[in-house]
Amino acid sequence: MRAADLIQHIPNISTLKKFGRVTRVVGLMIESQGPESSIGDVCKIHVQSATTGHHIMLAEVVGFKDEIVILMPYSALREISIGCLVEGTGKPLEIKVGSELIGKVLDSMGQPYDHTPLPRGLVSVPTENDPPNPMTRPPINERIEVGVKAIDGMLTVGKGQRVGIFAGSGVGKSTLLGMIARNTKADINVIALVGERGREVREFIERDLGPEGLSRSIVVAATGDQPALMRIKAAFTATAIAEYFRDRGMDVMLMMDSVTRVAMAQREVGLAIGEPPATRGYTPSVFAILPSLLERTGTNTKGTITAFYTVLVDGDDMNEPIADAVRGILDGHIVLDRTLANKGQYPAINVLKSVSRLMNHIAEPEHVKAAARLRELYYAYAKSEDLINIGAYKRGTSREIDEAIQYEPLITGFLKQGFKDKVSLNQTMDEIIDLSNGGTK
Repeated sequence: MRAADLIQHIPNISTLKKFGRVTRVVGLMIESQGPESSIGDVCKIHVQSATTGHHIMLAEVVGFKDEIVILMPYSALREISIGCLVEGTGKPLEIKVGSELIGKVLDSMGQPYDHTPLPRGLVSVPTENDPPNPMTRPPINERIEVGVKAIDGMLTVGKGQRVGIFAGSGVGKSTLLGMIARNTKADINVIALVGERGREVREFIERDLGPEGLSRSIVVAATGDQPALMRIKAAFTATAIAEYFRDRGMDVMLMMDSVTRVAMAQREVGLAIGEPPATRGYTPSVFAILPSLLERTGTNTKGTITAFYTVLVDGDDMNEPIADAVRGILDGHIVLDRTLANKGQYPAINVLKSVSRLMNHIAEPEHVKAAARLRELYYAYAKSEDLINIGAYKRGTSREIDEAIQYEPLITGFLKQGFKDKVSLNQTMDEIIDLSNGGTK
């Protein structure tokens, strides 16, 4: 940067530091008298401990009450006492990003979990940004290959599309994300693991993602034992990293597991600062944060972020508040069915309950026609499955059902895919078109 450019920034530099003092700690919150700050600003709390000496704890301004600043720490509430010095930074959380991070596992602050120093040449970016202007978003008109037959064939996804994966616990969400991360044709993967059990992070990286997937991915993880704010920040940090690469003209695949745990963490924050519980205990801020986070992905004039968000559904209830809100924001939903998983069909995608809102616009007409044909046959069989299984259906009664019975094992075979199987989009298209025309591939 030239000297003249640096001189222009001198009037904007503040030479004053703003301080406050801790006055109270209630539950998850720290109250302080000062410093002068804004919502979202990061503050440094100077802690003096007999065991660890002087150290700094980072916290974020989440609200105000009269003249009191309400802070939530990024780490566990330990060793804070009345009178601890609170230093305002005057700016929100920023992380360092660059291609040198590919292959690394980061925490919510963008720091490597293996405690190695960050590489040089990284760029600082804020974790919270505005979504692209809707009038500058290019329309989605190009497919992206994810390498999963049931998705590429029956629920085709476009570059920049945002899709939810809805399922209860233990139905194969993480396994499906690992398949997509390894097989996709996107330039880079950004994976957010929010609220996971501690053991699951490494298991996902080594078993589901594998060396092949990790070599083209950046993983951001915040386990369930971490403070609520860190779990929220993991989602925002991963999205900011994806935005960085999108703004450099890349096609990014963002996968977040799960957006439900982001909502739960926001509920914790909202209740702690005094928000009234609304729908099923979720506070109003939860339903405000979801669109502001999910709308940041998609297309802009430089690149694309194709996003897959997993949604945990309590008791397989697809109409619970978070599932309902997320489904209304995204461009499609994939439902994982426990019944199919129990039958040994993996991935356990229920194509009759799933939809890609853009498939008809981005897939070739022959492909759309073939997928619709298989869906009709599959539905005809599902509608009469109970009668067929108990022997109450007599062949010849309905030509449609007779054809559905003939096709059902072929369609089920097409939808099944081994965990390590990689199938190209062209292979999938050839297979689905041949199958719809009466083939047996």
